[in-house]
Amino acid sequence: MKTGTVAHQLWALGCGLLALSVGSLAQGPGAAIRGRVDVRLNAPPIERRPNVNELGMHAVHDTTDQRRSVVYLESAPALAFPEVDRQRMSMDQRNETFVPRVLAITVGTTVDFPNSDGVYHNVFSLSGAKRFDLGRYPAGRSRSVRFDRPGIVRVFCEIHSHMSAFILVFNHRYFAVTGTDGRYQINRVPAGRYTLVAWHEGSIRESRPVVVPDDAGSVEADFTIR
Repeated sequence: MKTGTVAHQLWALGCGLLALSVGSLAQGPGAAIRGRVDVRLNAPPIERRPNVNELGMHAVHDTTDQRRSVVYLESAPALAFPEVDRQRMSMDQRNETFVPRVLAITVGTTVDFPNSDGVYHNVFSLSGAKRFDLGRYPAGRSRSVRFDRPGIVRVFCEIHSHMSAFILVFNHRYFAVTGTDGRYQINRVPAGRYTLVAWHEGSIRESRPVVVPDDAGSVEADFTIR
């Protein structure tokens, strides 16, 4: 099932602590939801402005990160995540790209933005969930942002218009970013009925109901994104 607006995405991400009306929570480690997201969309080439040292050369850029997706529960179990998990993550700037291009975190996480290039960068976002502008800083320096609201944050570089990335901020921990093979696994999910969502490159692409049984084990759920 395909849905549309960014407003719906922000609403869905912000519902992480809502109780599900069906099923009681399992008293145990829970089960795993796992599967594969098959992305059949053609990844657009990254148009990059060459610098002086690259004039006359053809720059090759890996588009693997453009095929990564995020799979998550639309609503988390009641009381499943009572405390904010304050972590620290990193989104590097390397070869004039953000690495990783897609980052999924929990509310309260601080993200470092190190500059591993030989040029200046200026990381910023105009997203409603988090607006920031880190200003220009050189190679070897790093600046950070704490994300305190759920939502989707689009990240750019003010100097290099071809640079962009996504940070998905959740009110719960039931999410996973797919690997290079498209596979994902969400661990320790309590028994119950949920809506599982596959997000890719800026929008919800597909969602489906899943049932996690009382007995520990795993549930398989695959997605195809066209």
